[in-house]
Amino acid sequence: MRSTAGFPRGRFELPGEAVEFVARQVQVPAAELDVYEWSGRTVEYHRSQIRGHLGFRECSVADAEKLTGWLAEHVACKERRPEQVRVELLARCRTESIEPPTPGRCDRIVGAALRVSEETLTARISARLTVESTERKVLLVAGADQEDGAAPGEAGTGEGEDGPPALGKIKEAPGNVSLETMLTEIDKLLAVRAVGLPADLFADVAPKVVAGWRARAAVASPSHLRTHPLPLRVTLLAALLHEREREITDTLVELLISTVHRIGARAERKVTEQLVNAFKKVSGKENILFKLADASIGEPEGTVREVVYPAVSGGEQTLR
Repeated sequence: MRSTAGFPRGRFELPGEAVEFVARQVQVPAAELDVYEWSGRTVEYHRSQIRGHLGFRECSVADAEKLTGWLAEHVACKERRPEQVRVELLARCRTESIEPPTPGRCDRIVGAALRVSEETLTARISARLTVESTERKVLLVAGADQEDGAAPGEAGTGEGEDGPPALGKIKEAPGNVSLETMLTEIDKLLAVRAVGLPADLFADVAPKVVAGWRARAAVASPSHLRTHPLPLRVTLLAALLHEREREITDTLVELLISTVHRIGARAERKVTEQLVNAFKKVSGKENILFKLADASIGEPEGTVREVVYPAVSGGEQTLR
């Protein structure tokens, strides 16, 4: 039996070194394995003997149902990648001394576990939402014919089959640093908060699961989202809004910091320009500075009004 506690399907799955090693142990030529029949009653009998010796059993229908339930409860609720769930399935089979099912049957067990887990999770999440919050999320992907009765100013109102403006705006990436971008991001944040998501909606759900839901909702069209059962639909939209609220808040903080830095930089440039312009208004500055220095050194004990002012043409006014 292989490391996965399963039987090889043929000679091609066995490393040559392993075959040579076992052949030496049992004192049989390694070439004898080439004529072994990998299907039929003989190989089934041999496999039955190996199972009995190692304490394993074939995977029955009851075992498959039990494995599906275990995966849905303990694995698929936190890990949504089929390949990783499959790894846990094979590990569970080893623990339970069950011969792993065929690859096709493994795929069906993994798919069933993922489906059952998602149905359980989405039912739990949707049950935590108020009727008003659920209705607002449904309106986000509703067609124009279903939005005419929406209350004015309610989040999710829009027009057109290709996507209501509110949902499309929420999905949009922020623009360049500007007042207009900041106001747009504030509108997005208000639209998300208007839906009314509970703060602890995903408190007991693995972050990677929420991230997966958010990714699915972000790329799906409104028409595709409408085909999902209501619990899954509102859960996907809730995950998108939950994650976007955090992202938009972070964006607003970054925009504010960038805006403050720009204001500071512009103010500094403006003051510098004013000083430079004022300095440029006085002609012959080098000569004036030379005369001031010469007069100050010539009469170090004198006063500014008696020594410095007379040294400059225009006196006090020029210096000002």
